[in-house]
Amino acid sequence: MLAVSSGCGGSHKSSTPSGGYSLPSPTPTTTTGTGGIDPLEGAPTTPVAGAANGSETALLDRIAVGRHEGYDRVVFEFKNLLPGYKVAYTNEPLKEDGSGKPVDVKGAAVVVVRMEPASGFDLNTGEGVMTYKGPRRIDGSAAGTSVVQELVRTGDFEAVLSWAIGLSDKVDFRVRTATSPPRLIVDFRNH
Repeated sequence: MLAVSSGCGGSHKSSTPSGGYSLPSPTPTTTTGTGGIDPLEGAPTTPVAGAANGSETALLDRIAVGRHEGYDRVVFEFKNLLPGYKVAYTNEPLKEDGSGKPVDVKGAAVVVVRMEPASGFDLNTGEGVMTYKGPRRIDGSAAGTSVVQELVRTGDFEAVLSWAIGLSDKVDFRVRTATSPPRLIVDFRNH
């Protein structure tokens, strides 16, 4: 199920109709940004990586996309634990893991989120069960985002789960994690 919510990705449930989550806003820092507040101060455009919380395969449950003042947010929510991850811009032509088929993504810049061990399919349940039942392609405009154009799954193969995020421009991004439920949160500076 795709949950599109402007308040996605936090540590407590909110009353959003889509069952989304909301995080408290980051502590504002006075800068020369919009209105003197820059929610992504110090955010890079360089790769960001983190280690897995365990050796089990993290099971993707849902993805949420939303717009906030100063940033667009993409949240990968897992049923059991956080996988290891690498979030990085790519200039390479995208290919689907396993098949090698070319993958098109809307946008002028593309960030790849590679998570492992992770999957949207639980192989430990006899015949296997889909844990992520949402679409393979998500339109950012449906969530009212200004910089996130599209999300496209580029792989779920051999415990490596990859999603490409098409952006209108190469912008700074911040990567955070949260628990209860486990989430990988990627914020992109918006216009």
